[in-house]
Amino acid sequence: MEEKKEEEPKELLTLTKQVDQMVHSFEVGIRETKKKETPMHVDEIASRIAKFYEMVRKVIDWKEDNVLRRAAIVRILKRLLFPKISGVSLRPDIDTYRIAYSVTADLIRGGHLPNDEIPQESVLLVETAVKKYLHILKHASFATADPLLVKRKINFTTFLIDLAACEIEEILTNPIKERAIIQTMTELMTERIIVLPEGSMNDDEKRTHVFIAICRTLYELDDEFIIYQLLKFSYPGWHNPDAEQLKKLTEEVPKIWKSSDSILDHPLARQFYTICERVDTIFMLLGDILDKYVEEPKKLKEALQEKNELTKLATEAYDKRYKTLKTRLVRLAIFSTLSVFLSNWVTFYIIEVPLAEVFYEGFNLFTAFIDFLIPTALMFILVAIIRPPPEQNAKRVLSTLYRFVYEDEKKPLFEVRLRKRRNIFFTFIVAFLYFAMMFLVLGGVWYIFYFFKLPITSVFFDTFTIALTIFAAVLIRNKARELSVDDRTTFWEFILDMFSVPVAKIGEFLAAKWKEYNIIAILFTFLIETPFVVVLDFIENWSQYLKERRSELH
Repeated sequence: MEEKKEEEPKELLTLTKQVDQMVHSFEVGIRETKKKETPMHVDEIASRIAKFYEMVRKVIDWKEDNVLRRAAIVRILKRLLFPKISGVSLRPDIDTYRIAYSVTADLIRGGHLPNDEIPQESVLLVETAVKKYLHILKHASFATADPLLVKRKINFTTFLIDLAACEIEEILTNPIKERAIIQTMTELMTERIIVLPEGSMNDDEKRTHVFIAICRTLYELDDEFIIYQLLKFSYPGWHNPDAEQLKKLTEEVPKIWKSSDSILDHPLARQFYTICERVDTIFMLLGDILDKYVEEPKKLKEALQEKNELTKLATEAYDKRYKTLKTRLVRLAIFSTLSVFLSNWVTFYIIEVPLAEVFYEGFNLFTAFIDFLIPTALMFILVAIIRPPPEQNAKRVLSTLYRFVYEDEKKPLFEVRLRKRRNIFFTFIVAFLYFAMMFLVLGGVWYIFYFFKLPITSVFFDTFTIALTIFAAVLIRNKARELSVDDRTTFWEFILDMFSVPVAKIGEFLAAKWKEYNIIAILFTFLIETPFVVVLDFIENWSQYLKERRSELH
């Protein structure tokens, strides 16, 4: 009888301490989520109608899927809270539990959270968060001599709502994987980034700026989310502060709000961002691998330690992302083009036509067609020419992945220089070319609209609309580089950057203002969404009533 051949032992490599800690945190987090709790349920009929509305909102907001949920939370909070703000003070009759429940239920109905999976106990945690932010809003003090007092308080209110949305989303989604990946990447990159000259930045400062860069590159998180995370690190009792700490937060949060720009826009922020952007693909793939082991987290460590298995998992994750990237780019092209088209409709009738009549000008059918065609077509063309990375990029991804996962691999180091030596003459020439390109493109756009005899007010308005369009297209193009592990640029990409980036900078400024004064969003939130939610509540209550009456029939 032949002896059974023994299976050769697997060669397990040593993980870096950061990746090993990531595995442990992931296992503990998954174990915690399996505790038995009572799930929330919403009516399926109302949910289907709400999901349709969210599809319409997606066209209006044209945000990526990963930020749509938080945008929905912000909308719901504004809808519930703004009517209860008299001037700049809060009314005393705010039912915080009702607000917490409404936010959670509306997110489930809209498809942003799964039905029958969110614990009802989470509503109490959301209520605690809402109470905290309302307390800060109610008792925060501002200089009474400030001529822009009302405006500042409105902006501060919006800031607090954004922070509250970050915390509520974290409570309801419990992003175990994302927390583990961000923490791991932060520790690894802090260790491997060298700031020169030595001693010019302490470890805590470096870790903070690495964390900020990672949030922006890895998950494209906005400033409000980053500030929320930094507040959590700075105040250990942030989630459930006692009376003394709540008083401290009330005094310090307005100061942090005022100084947040200086923290987020550090002179070295661009260098940290560029470095983290080069390797964020590695941690996206690690996140995809973690998803595969949600049901069996104990097997994760061995899978990472075995190089062949890691290679197989990473290749599968890369190929899947590569395919979905193409789909997402097409979808972004469609939604962004629709968004530009619909925005043109609103601004055309609300702004352009009234302004043209004031200056005794008008639109004919041809000029109105040009007014719609050029911004919409430009957005579609700019997005349509975006391409995913080349095939040889996959090998570079695997090579870089090994260097971050395994202790015995060569560790890449990155330099950040506090004071770069610059040639003054060269800097002047580059700056001159940058602004020359900006004025050349904007001037060319202005001339095209003027040539087609649009009203002069629309010529100026549409020129800035083009800047917004180019900014949006550049953001989408950055999304297409999510799988690249280097900053190589082709000749045609260089040419495109030369003309688009200067104009996109103006678009970025206008986009920030558009976010603050988005007439379309305000219109939908208060004139359409508020009565729409009332209808949904009626449908859900009516459906529940019918179910109860049906159960009585024997």
